[in-house]
Amino acid sequence: MTQISILGCGWLGLPLAKALLENGFSVNGSTTSSEKLSVLEKSGIEPFLIALESKNVSGNIETFLRGSKTLIIDIPPKLRGNSKEDFVGKIKTVIPFIEKSKIENVLFVSSTSVYGDTSTALSVTEETKTCPETESGRQLVKVEQLLQSNTHFKTAVLRFGGLIGEDRHPVRFLAGRKNLENPKAPINLIHQTDCIGIILEIILQNYWNETFNAVAPFHPSREKYYTQKAIDLGLELPQFNSESPTFGKTILSSKVENVLGYTFSKPNL
Repeated sequence: MTQISILGCGWLGLPLAKALLENGFSVNGSTTSSEKLSVLEKSGIEPFLIALESKNVSGNIETFLRGSKTLIIDIPPKLRGNSKEDFVGKIKTVIPFIEKSKIENVLFVSSTSVYGDTSTALSVTEETKTCPETESGRQLVKVEQLLQSNTHFKTAVLRFGGLIGEDRHPVRFLAGRKNLENPKAPINLIHQTDCIGIILEIILQNYWNETFNAVAPFHPSREKYYTQKAIDLGLELPQFNSESPTFGKTILSSKVENVLGYTFSKPNL
């Protein structure tokens, strides 16, 4: 049975681990919460309490990696509000452990925030130059480069758009708000189901040393989409400022569809 290690069994990592188990893999999964260890164990995941810091790794990282050929890194930067962590430093501390292990492949969960926004209509592919405008995006670009330039293992970078799921949707935060910007900007979202489906295809097809955008092929304007979604969910309608200039981009996932042959399960979100 092939073993995979998932660094970060959170909102995406935990259901991903369950999907891997269903596909015949065994899974080592990490969490930073001791209370969650039993949740992982009950799901059939070998649980590990591991936390990355900018200067060291706490937890039994060697055993966590032992026996796995593939490592999935799914720990987003915590850079909102007053939290200004050194995400690049965190990844740098774990790389020596990966190099000493038997890991051959690393899948890094990144974000389309690495592209930044634009004031003109622009379709973005994996060939588009990164131009991050946020600290999170800047650190993600550095981590992508750090992993992809390492010759000890092959790296696939997966740039997800905005993440949604049955229990997670941005319209709940926008409902009832006024003067929202970028009414005409296209949405770039992806459902949790497709996040998991694409990761499975990369692993099953052994596609490494590649970068993929992962966004549903559905790009109505923010105003149109979130207004209709609020109606569907019975929420107070968000109000957009139609006089504000629109900044936005359309992220294309043609490579996922053409190279991996992937068909989106939730194309219309």
